[in-house]
Amino acid sequence: MIRVQVVDDHALVREGIALILAAQPDIDVVAQYASGPQLLAASGDADVVLLDLYLPGMDGLEVLRRLPSPAPRVLMLTTVGRPREIREALTAGAAGFVLKDSSGDELAAAVRAAHQGVTALSPAVAAALSAGGTLTPRERDVLDLLGEGLSNRDIATRLGLAERTVKVHVGNVLAKLGVTSRTQAALVARDR
Repeated sequence: MIRVQVVDDHALVREGIALILAAQPDIDVVAQYASGPQLLAASGDADVVLLDLYLPGMDGLEVLRRLPSPAPRVLMLTTVGRPREIREALTAGAAGFVLKDSSGDELAAAVRAAHQGVTALSPAVAAALSAGGTLTPRERDVLDLLGEGLSNRDIATRLGLAERTVKVHVGNVLAKLGVTSRTQAALVARDR
């Protein structure tokens, strides 16, 4: 059973998320909080935290940074995903970024992915990240092959490049997308 805590300053949103997730046979909402300090003060045991990005007093990014280690996996939750905020959240350790217009099935899938250690991004978030950095045509080719799960060596062979050149392109792709791993880049590629 995946234990989830929900942090949002709007009671209707918290309760709605809890109802949606409670309908899943493998997810249990163990706590709901209206603020970041409530979450930080709680000694609750959760696997995944759904954390609103825009909380009064202490925003979700600050809460994420202050979570004690080992922290549960944190999915940032917001209405609007701006590339800068998405990158900041992922860099700060968020396991994903989900928009509030996601369906219940998408939300449950994101919780499961985060629990399994996979970066969970709403399709609109992945698109925002892609638009955030202008990739060259070659970098787009590399990103597409990352999305297929290919290694640098396989990408080099497929594109007729030196492996060292592919490493440079992969580094550029990660930087432009504002992600920290090949897995995150592959998820962006998959959602393009």
